[in-house]
Amino acid sequence: MRATDPVVTFFINVVIGIVAGIIFDRVAGPSWLTRQFAGSARGIVTSSLIGIAGAFIGFHLAELFGLSRGLLALVIAAGLGAAVVLWLWRVVR
Repeated sequence: MRATDPVVTFFINVVIGIVAGIIFDRVAGPSWLTRQFAGSARGIVTSSLIGIAGAFIGFHLAELFGLSRGLLALVIAAGLGAAVVLWLWRVVR
């Protein structure tokens, strides 16, 4: 199994998205009082799903623009994509 296989890149994007979503929820998530009333699991799951979507967007945009010189560049692009989409989601919401 190589690092450029579709299955490997899928799991890399999912892991990056979940980690970015959890970090985002902890850093920029709702306040303590909001979590007490609404529950924290719902926010973590939503942030993780939005992070996964952002990771896929960032990864594929990097491939589309030819930034795929190596796996590290694609992983960084996926992380940046997740961060940008999570930030935009927070601003719009």
